[in-house]
Amino acid sequence: MSDLATLVEVGGPVAALGGGAAYARANHPAVYWSAVGLPVSTLRLMTSYGSVMEACGLTVAPSRLRVLAVKATTRREVRPVPPRRGVIRPTSTGLRLRLRLAPGQEPADVAASAERLRHAWGVHAVYVTTVKPGVVELRLVGYDVLRQVRMPRRLDSPFLTVPVALREDATPFLRDYRAVPHQLTLGATLSGKSMYVRHLISGLARQAVALVGIDCKRGVELAPFASRLSAFATDQEEAAELLPVLVKEMEDRYDLIKARQGIAPDIPDEEITSDIWGLPESERPVPVVLFVDEVAELFLTATKKDEERRDEMVTQLIRLAQLGRAAGIYLEVCGQRFGAELGKGATMLRAQLTGRVCHRVNDEASAKMALGDIAPEAVHAACAIAPDRPGLAVAGDTSGGWSRIRTPYLSLGAAADVCRESAHMVPDVPALKRFRPDMPVRPVEAPSPAVQPHPVTD
Repeated sequence: MSDLATLVEVGGPVAALGGGAAYARANHPAVYWSAVGLPVSTLRLMTSYGSVMEACGLTVAPSRLRVLAVKATTRREVRPVPPRRGVIRPTSTGLRLRLRLAPGQEPADVAASAERLRHAWGVHAVYVTTVKPGVVELRLVGYDVLRQVRMPRRLDSPFLTVPVALREDATPFLRDYRAVPHQLTLGATLSGKSMYVRHLISGLARQAVALVGIDCKRGVELAPFASRLSAFATDQEEAAELLPVLVKEMEDRYDLIKARQGIAPDIPDEEITSDIWGLPESERPVPVVLFVDEVAELFLTATKKDEERRDEMVTQLIRLAQLGRAAGIYLEVCGQRFGAELGKGATMLRAQLTGRVCHRVNDEASAKMALGDIAPEAVHAACAIAPDRPGLAVAGDTSGGWSRIRTPYLSLGAAADVCRESAHMVPDVPALKRFRPDMPVRPVEAPSPAVQPHPVTD
């Protein structure tokens, strides 16, 4: 009886500890990883590294010198040599370590064994990146970081760069307009596409950038950010007036660049430029980011006159996509579908949009429109996005690389507050003044009168 009582006394705390660990793993994976997953996975990696590498076929035969040295000093069996392992660096989401590949190995060999390494070391995923010739870095992610998105606290965001989402390898996804000037973002209703745009606008609102919006749904998507917009069009008629002005602004900037290039012999070679970033800061025009929400609305026509207007707008968008980068004009095109069935010029415009982000879509054809021409294998990943994970998307570019990302939650009110607080940063672009939205001035509330103290009486 005494032994049974002892087991009961010991089993109670153990069961409570196990239940707490299970609860933390399900509801607070970051806490569980730091307390339990990190030490367990580190121990597994250190004790089984050699055998796991051998089982994955990542070892090579030892050199003759090594064989002679082992036989001369010990009588143990000479085993194959795994890649040399560097220092294990724990992170808040996993582990990082570098491997120096053995002669004859390549990074693709390690990447092909990533799934085996994941199971062997008990982590959520393993990602392989090349650091330099002969050295790769393994990034082990301990849990699904896209289930509860938490952006890194410290992020260096250069000019025209916005940390908008988190990748599945726990690194931030940065929207860099200097590297990827134009982007196409697709997604069905309630897929998280609007959340993605909110992060972009709120991130750019704090920078010296002119934001221009075209929202043919009467402005319901972009109207909350109107206080920070330099120009805003809410229907096809206004868009047809705004786009030629942007094209003219682009041409004027090219004239400025051309004048600066000037063929004058006294201009040093280092001052000759082919885009606005080579101009002196005092002469450099402010960058412009054009947001087009629900681009299909620009292509819809009902009459012959509408078709002519549509063709003109599409031509102007294509010109901006082809030539806008050097003039500091960038496009952010959003919609639910975007393909040849929209009409003339749609495919040509899509080909100019380097970046692609595809949220959950209603059919495979929509995913192919976004990713099929740059990363065909990413189409299946986009089609597998579940409806209960809004904000989850597949991001790719014309280099063929792609990854899963998820945008953290940002309320509409919070994004609108950022734009109102940054309204004083709206740059002066004379060509866009007549398209600046009229924002009602909030009445200043009079301060409440101070409460006068009453004398204390009996």
